[in-house]
Amino acid sequence: MMKRILPDIVAIVAFVVISLAYFFPAITEGRVLAQHDAVASIGLGQESKEFTEKTGEKTRWTNAVFGGMPTYQISPSYKSTNAIHEVEKAYSLFLPDYVYLVFIMLLGFYIMMRAFNFSVYLSALGAIAWAFSSYFFIIIGAGHIWKFITLAYIPPTIAGMVLAYRKKYLIGGVLTAFFVALQILSNHVQMTYYFLFVILFMVIAYFAEAYKNKELPHFFKASGILIVAALIGVSVNISNLYHTYQYSKDTMRGKSELVKKNQANQTSSGLERDYIVQWSYGIGETFSLLVPNVKGGASVPLAANEKAMEKANPNYAQLYGQIGQYWGEQPGTSGPVYVGAFIIMLFILGLFVVKSPVKWALLAATVLSILLSWGKNFMGLTDFFIDYVPMYSKFRAVSSILVVAEFTIPLLALMALKEIIEKPQVLKENLKAFYISIGLTGGIALLFAVAPGLFFSSYISTSEMQALKGGIPAEHIAPIIANLTEIRQSIFTSDAWRSLIVILIGGALILAYNTGKLKARWMVLALTILCLGDMWGVNKRYLKDADFVEPEQRMAVVQKTPTDEAILRDKSLDYRVLNFAVSTFNDNNTSYWHKSVGGYHPAKLRRYQEMIENHISKEMNYLQQQIPAVQGDMTKINPDSISVINMLNTKYFIFPTGGGQTAPIPNPHAYGNAWFVENVEYVQSVNQEIDALNKVLPSKTAVVAEQFKSVFSGAQSAGKDTLSTVKLTSYAPNALTYETSSAKGGVVVFSEIYYPGWHSYIDGKEVEHGRADYILRAMVVPAGNHKIEFKFDPKSIHTTEGIAYVALGILFLGAIGVIVIEVRKRRK
Repeated sequence: MMKRILPDIVAIVAFVVISLAYFFPAITEGRVLAQHDAVASIGLGQESKEFTEKTGEKTRWTNAVFGGMPTYQISPSYKSTNAIHEVEKAYSLFLPDYVYLVFIMLLGFYIMMRAFNFSVYLSALGAIAWAFSSYFFIIIGAGHIWKFITLAYIPPTIAGMVLAYRKKYLIGGVLTAFFVALQILSNHVQMTYYFLFVILFMVIAYFAEAYKNKELPHFFKASGILIVAALIGVSVNISNLYHTYQYSKDTMRGKSELVKKNQANQTSSGLERDYIVQWSYGIGETFSLLVPNVKGGASVPLAANEKAMEKANPNYAQLYGQIGQYWGEQPGTSGPVYVGAFIIMLFILGLFVVKSPVKWALLAATVLSILLSWGKNFMGLTDFFIDYVPMYSKFRAVSSILVVAEFTIPLLALMALKEIIEKPQVLKENLKAFYISIGLTGGIALLFAVAPGLFFSSYISTSEMQALKGGIPAEHIAPIIANLTEIRQSIFTSDAWRSLIVILIGGALILAYNTGKLKARWMVLALTILCLGDMWGVNKRYLKDADFVEPEQRMAVVQKTPTDEAILRDKSLDYRVLNFAVSTFNDNNTSYWHKSVGGYHPAKLRRYQEMIENHISKEMNYLQQQIPAVQGDMTKINPDSISVINMLNTKYFIFPTGGGQTAPIPNPHAYGNAWFVENVEYVQSVNQEIDALNKVLPSKTAVVAEQFKSVFSGAQSAGKDTLSTVKLTSYAPNALTYETSSAKGGVVVFSEIYYPGWHSYIDGKEVEHGRADYILRAMVVPAGNHKIEFKFDPKSIHTTEGIAYVALGILFLGAIGVIVIEVRKRRK
C-alpha cells in the first residue's frame, strides 16, 4: 500500500515545497501583506473582537461601521463549525499563512485529477496549471481570502461528483459533502454560484454518457447520492447560509423599495445593473488568457515599468507617474487573468482529440464564462441572466466569472495530454489538429508581436483620453498619445513574444515525445517546469516579496492620531464620528477607534446606502464648505442643514487641516442617543418616507411608514413633555439599556439602526418597536420612569445551530464509514 501511495505523498510534499518557495523569504521573516481587504477588516471587526475578548461571547451586531449593521458577513463564525474548522487546518497541514493558501489550491485540483483517473504526474501538472493562474495570486495580494479559499475547495467538490459517477458512490458522496461544507464555510457564495454552471454542464454530460451506455439507473443513483451529500454539506453551514439569505434582503444585494427615475437600471431582486457590470472584462482584453499584458497588466503607475520607460519621452516623465500601466476599460484592475499560453494551446488541441462528453461540458462552461465576463460589453446576454437566471443579479464584478474558464481550460488541456500519452496514435492521427492549435495560439501571439496595431487601434482608454483633453494643452496631446502608444505597444509585444516562445517550447516537447525522442514521464516533467516557470514569472509581477511588510507597518494604518486621542477623551457610552479626511464610505480605519458614520463593506444595509445617496452626502458637502468658512465653530452653522447627520448622533467630525494633519471638530447639534418627539408623521410610500426628511426636523417629528402605524397607534397626539428625558445607561454592541422619565409618555426615537432581529423590552417585558426616519428605531414609551432594553440575539440562530450539529454528525459518521470499508477492502 505504501508503494502505491508513495507517488501521491511525493506530489503533496512537492506542493508544500513549491508553496513555501513562492513566499520565501517573507514567510521566514514573519512579514505580512498589507492587503486592502485585510487592512479594512482590522477596523471593521475591532469592536466585535474587543467584545469577544472581554465577554467570551460572539456579537452578531456591531455599531462601528455605517451606524450599525449585522456581523453576518463581517465575521460569520458559529460554534457548530468549530469542529470542521479543525479538520480544515489538518487538511492544510497547519502550514503558515499564505503558504497554506497555495497548497490547498494545488491539493484540491490534484485530488480532482486523481478522481478523473489521471496519473500522479499529469495530476501534478494539472494542479500547477490551475493553482498558478494569475488571478489567484492577484486576489491573495488584494486580500480576497474568502474568495480564494472557496475556489480552492471547488475542484475537490467536483472530484466527489466524478467518483460518484464512476460508481464509487460512498467515497464520492462523502467527499462531496465534506468539500461542499468547507466551500460554503469559506463564505464566498458568488464563487460557489458560478461553479454551479460547470456542475450543471458536467451532469448533463454524464447523463448523455449514461443514456448512450444504457446505464441510466446508475446515473440516477449517483445523482441521488450527490444531492443528499450536497444537502448535508449545506446543512453544516445552515446558520451562515440562512442568516446571510435573510440579511441579503435588507442589503444592497436585495431589491430597493424606492421607485427611482432610471427604472431600466433597477433589477427585479438585486443590485442595480450599472453596479453589477461596473467591472466588465473587455472583449479584446480576453486575450489576456493567452498574453497577460494584452492591456498592460495592473493599474500601477506607468513609470514603475523601467523597461517600458526606456521608450518614454523625458519631457513627459512626470505625467507617466500619474498614468497607469493598464489601458483597458475597467475602472481599474490589480492584474489580468492569465491561464498560461501553452495550456491554452493544449485546450484547443483537446477540442480535437478528446472524445468524452465532458469535453463539451467544459467547452460550454468556458464560452459562457467568457461571454458573461464581458458584462456591459455584451449586454444582451447579461440582461438575460440578470432578469431570468435566479440569483445572478445578487453579484457584482461580472469579470470574476472568468474563474470558471481558469478551471475548465487546464482540465480539458490535461485531458488532451492524457489522450496523447495513453494513445500515442492519437497525435499521429491528429497531427493537423496539433499544428492548427499551435497556429491559433502561437500565430496570434506572433501577430500581436509583429503587428500590434492590427488588433488594437488605440492604446489609450476612453477615460484617459477624456482626462488628457481636459487637462493637457491641445498642442501636446498628439505627441503624448504617440509616445504613450509606443510605450504601451512595447509592453504588449514583449509579452506576446514571451507567449509565443512558451507555446513553441511546449509544442516541441510534445513532438519530441511523439517521435520517440522523449519518454512520457520526462515530457510531463519538462512541461511542468515550463508551465510553472511561465506562470511563476507572471504572478511575481502582482504578488512579490517587496509587497510584504513588517506586521507593525500594516497596523500603522490604524495608529492612533492626536485627533483620535482628543475624541476618545469623551467617555460617553455611545456616539458617532464622521471622518472627512478619508474616503468616508471606503474606509474602515476610523472604525478601529470610533463608531463611524462611514465605512466600507460590499454588503451594507440598503436603506443606509440610500440615506447616504439622498441625505448624508449632501449634508457632508454642505459641511465641507461651511466648516472652513466658520473656522470650525459649529455654533455658527445652521443645525437644520445637517439634520440627518445630527439624528445619527454624530458628535465629532475629523476634518483635514493640510499636510496630512487633521483636527477634531465637536458637533454640539447632535441629537444624542435617543429623544422624545412632538409628533409622528405617517407616509404612504417609501419615496415619501425618505423625501420627508427634507422637510421635517427628526428632533421634533418622527417620519413613520404606514406599515408601522399599529406600533405607534394613538401616539401622534401625545405631544412632547419638555421635562421628558432619555438616558443611555449601559452599552454593548448587541445590548443597549436606557432610562426614561416622562410625565406624559410618548414616542421615543433611538439613534440606532433599525433591523429585524432586535428585541425591545420595557421594564423586562418584551414590547414591539418600529422604524422611524427611514433607518432608526422608535417605540411608544408610557408615562413615568422606565427601563428600556434592546437586545440582538436572533432566535433563528439557535434553531439553525441544531440542524448544523445533526448534519455535522452525519458527515463525520459517513467519513468514518468510508475509512472502515476501505480498510476492510484492503485486508481482503
